[in-house]
Amino acid sequence: MPVESELRRIAFPLILGLAACAKSRAPEGAHPLAPPSAPSEETAPAPESSTEPRGDGGKSDATLDAAVTARPTPDGMLLVPAGTFTMGADRGGQEDEHPAHEVTVRGFWLDRTEVTNAAYALCVAAKACGPNDAHLASREHEQDDRDFAHPLQPVTGVTWENAHDYCAWRGTRLPSEAEFEKAARDTDGRRFPWGNETPTAERTAFGRVLGKGAPDEVGAHPLGRGPYGHDDLAGNVWEWTEDLYDPFAYRRPSAGEGRPGTCDEILAAERQLLDSGMQGYTGSNPIPTGCERVLRGGAFNYDAPGLRSTNRVHHPGGFHLVMAGFRCAKEATE
Repeated sequence: MPVESELRRIAFPLILGLAACAKSRAPEGAHPLAPPSAPSEETAPAPESSTEPRGDGGKSDATLDAAVTARPTPDGMLLVPAGTFTMGADRGGQEDEHPAHEVTVRGFWLDRTEVTNAAYALCVAAKACGPNDAHLASREHEQDDRDFAHPLQPVTGVTWENAHDYCAWRGTRLPSEAEFEKAARDTDGRRFPWGNETPTAERTAFGRVLGKGAPDEVGAHPLGRGPYGHDDLAGNVWEWTEDLYDPFAYRRPSAGEGRPGTCDEILAAERQLLDSGMQGYTGSNPIPTGCERVLRGGAFNYDAPGLRSTNRVHHPGGFHLVMAGFRCAKEATE
């Protein structure tokens, strides 16, 4: 099936479903990801993340998966089954990706593609979402804004709160950092969503010059699909996740549940890194001094090694980024 036809098969049912949702719900820097100037939004520490466990409630994976498959599949979403997988790595990448450890997640639905401009516009029209920054490319990168405005391109220039509001409007939520990595890595510890082979232009959008390049339409690279059928889990745009960024997340007692520390614990970890002169521990971004949010998956302007599924990037939730978007998740047991 031609890519264009498949894109419309994926996107249009979702957009029609969102239109119905809008009628019923409308209420009355050094890193390549960082913008070249400070954002105008408030960047105070975000609220502490939930400390609710993410275990399976005592039920077996087989029982949960059987119950899930008996229910209709949410429009535009694919199942990531419950189970245990290896998160992180013991070597390579940055120190905040270490050590490799087992994490158990419940089954969940995840959008097959990144949220598109067309889908996000419906939420804005319903007055449930603030508009994305549609002039970010021209203002920050001297690039034509139209390069990012095609209906089936991923929406960019959205803050973490914008992404959170959109998912809530749909009755969904942002995926956790652990859930995103599970969707990309499966249980075989693959380096990239499609396997261990080096990224290519047939598999994803990457290696483009910021200020000239742009993301592709969602789902344009079927050869790059992840283990459960999701598109663009590596490359195209970075994706906001629900979690606060914790540089010591993989060392904490909650690591096996995929939970970061609280905001206070994160601030203490950042002070420890800064006092020890550990710049580089969290990557080429400066070590944070507040409670930032995690982005995953790499982007069109990133290099091939940076698309690895263990790579962790952090930014204040108030940032608008021309290379960052999102997708939504939903509990499979609801």
